[in-house]
Amino acid sequence: MAIRYPMAVGLNKGHPVTKNVTAPKHSRRRGRLTKHSKFVRDMIREVCGFAPYERRAMELLKVSKDKRALKFIKKRVS
Repeated sequence: MAIRYPMAVGLNKGHPVTKNVTAPKHSRRRGRLTKHSKFVRDMIREVCGFAPYERRAMELLKVSKDKRALKFIKKRVS
């Protein structure tokens, strides 16, 4: 590859500047778990227990049916 020179056109055009670092947008944290929501989910799990499909998946994992459990969960969840 050729040596790069500062030019008026091409990939190296323009004059060098330092990029401004901006804080990440608030919309980027969508879907991330907060302490409060994690606490609430854990509390509900403790009170209600597991859903039937979750119980079946755990049973499959106990008897070493990993692939079957994965297929089962994929079918139910997605």
